Amino acid sequence: MSKIIGFNNAIFWTDHTGILYCEFNNEDPNFKLELKNVELYIKAIITLCDGNAMPFLIDLKNTRGTFSVSAAKLLAQNPELIKLRISESYVINSLGGKLLLSFYKRLYDDATPFAIFEDIILAEEYALQTKYKFHRTNNLQLQA
Repeated sequence: MSKIIGFNNAIFWTDHTGILYCEFNNEDPNFKLELKNVELYIKAIITLCDGNAMPFLIDLKNTRGTFSVSAAKLLAQNPELIKLRISESYVINSLGGKLLLSFYKRLYDDATPFAIFEDIILAEEYALQTKYKFHRTNNLQLQA
C-alpha cells in the first residue's frame, strides 16, 4: 500500500518495496532549503516510516539551489531520522549537485551509507541491497 505526503516542491512516499522515496523539484538556482521546511520534511518522513527503518532514495535530478547550515545539520543529525535511515541513494544528474552532496555528506553525515547515481533503477537496487543487508544483520544479531 502506497502512502504519499506532498509539499510545494517535495513529495515523499513509500510503497511495497519498503523504500522511502523523496523527490524534490526546484528550478530556482537561488533557492535555499531552510530549517522550517526541513522540520516539515522530517515530520513527513517519520509519519511515512511509521517506526520502520528504511533505505531513503532521494531524487534530486530536478533540483537546483543549496541549503542552510542549520537545515543540513538537522537533516544529518536528527535522532529520529538516524534511527529510521538504513542508507541513502541519491539520484543526481549534475556535477555541481554531486559535489555539493559529497561535501554535505563528508561534513555533516559520515555515518550513513550512501551512493550517488544518475539512474533511478540503480539507486533502487542499492537501496534494496542495503535493506536486505540491514535486516539480515539484525536477524543474525537477534538469533545470537
